[in-house]
Amino acid sequence: MKLYLAQHGEAKSEIQDPERPLTENGIFNVRRVAAYITKNTDARVHSIFHSGKKRSLQTAEIFAELLKPLKGLQLGKELGPNSLPWGWVERLSQIQDDIMIVGHLPHLQKLSALLLCQDDTKPIIQFQKGGVISLNRNESGIWSIEWIVTSHIVPFIQ
Repeated sequence: MKLYLAQHGEAKSEIQDPERPLTENGIFNVRRVAAYITKNTDARVHSIFHSGKKRSLQTAEIFAELLKPLKGLQLGKELGPNSLPWGWVERLSQIQDDIMIVGHLPHLQKLSALLLCQDDTKPIIQFQKGGVISLNRNESGIWSIEWIVTSHIVPFIQ
């Protein structure tokens, strides 16, 4: 199973807009990352889960446009910024399909730390807004990092 963890793109501040939609720059960078992943990796997803917050949903919609998940977008429970990651660790152990989770910090850091080193206090991955981390679970249930793509490493295409 492959798991793609994506932090939502750059969002407006709560003062600018309480719903915190993506900024124009956030939309642009998420599109760049999604296009790069589509063209340069073997990423295929059955479902894209999002937290339901505007910035997470918008980011998930952009990834869905290009990745075309077979089962579409799904609202995922317990994917908010301060949600505890243990429920997703258990849920992922039952999922066989490749999926993407579009979420927030610190939840994504804690979830990835639990999967990779069984300790959510060790943030071993530095997530970046709009970036994606590909994790692979082998037959023994061991997770490893396959690749990381952020807007900082994706070339600008004219």
